[in-house]
Amino acid sequence: MPGHTADDRVPLAGRNALVTGAGQGIGAAVASALARAGARVTATDRTAEGIEALAARHRPAPAGPAGDASEAAGAGSLEARVMDVTDTAAVTAAVEATERLHGPLDILVNVAGVLRPGPAAQLADEDWAATFAVNTTGVFHTCRAVAPGMARRGRGSIVTVGSNAAGVPRTGMAAYAASKAAAAMYTKCLGLELGRSGVRCNVVAPGSTDTAMQRALWTDEQAPRRVVDGDPATYRTGIPLGRIADPEDIAEAVAFLVSDRARHITLQELYVDGGATLR
Repeated sequence: MPGHTADDRVPLAGRNALVTGAGQGIGAAVASALARAGARVTATDRTAEGIEALAARHRPAPAGPAGDASEAAGAGSLEARVMDVTDTAAVTAAVEATERLHGPLDILVNVAGVLRPGPAAQLADEDWAATFAVNTTGVFHTCRAVAPGMARRGRGSIVTVGSNAAGVPRTGMAAYAASKAAAAMYTKCLGLELGRSGVRCNVVAPGSTDTAMQRALWTDEQAPRRVVDGDPATYRTGIPLGRIADPEDIAEAVAFLVSDRARHITLQELYVDGGATLR
């Protein structure tokens, strides 16, 4: 089919990708998935430790017997670059450096996010501001740095990893939910403006996923069971599929949306939550 990569085993071969929040959790899983699909991935985070460990896992192993190769063998590549999405100058510099080194970016995935829980009417100014600085303004910074070049070239794909909390109220998560809702709508408005240029913009909205952020919310050993079964005390439904997502579940959805297999999909918000929001 025209526009598709000839080898479906490496659907992103030759593509350049930048992933934010790649130091752990969903961001690390997304960066790995894109590299396995053949992309040259620049994995970014505000600190170096997580992304450098991720890059080390993707370095080709020395030649040896079959089976000795690293995760990256036969696929793309992954390198680490420290970048704070709240710093517009740092984002611009990182994007320019990445494109000088590897060429124009074809893919941007916004994963960087923070969660500062608390009752809606009792949130501190600093918690509200810090949440929006990363979850919303960070998306604006990266998209503004990358999207114009994509539009000029007539191609590109942007995916923002949001949250199902952006579409369903959550107790104790007002700042997080509001920031993710804002980021999702910004991404879709951007996609509307860039549609005629051939640039696609979509949102992936995970539900409960087994990450450090999710585990920080658990207060006892029964917490994971309450997530799956639902919790009437917090007006929360359960997960119909009966399991908490792995980061790789979210990464697979992102990898699909940035590929040519999704070439006619834009302005969409794909919920990957095991049916938790009953959508």
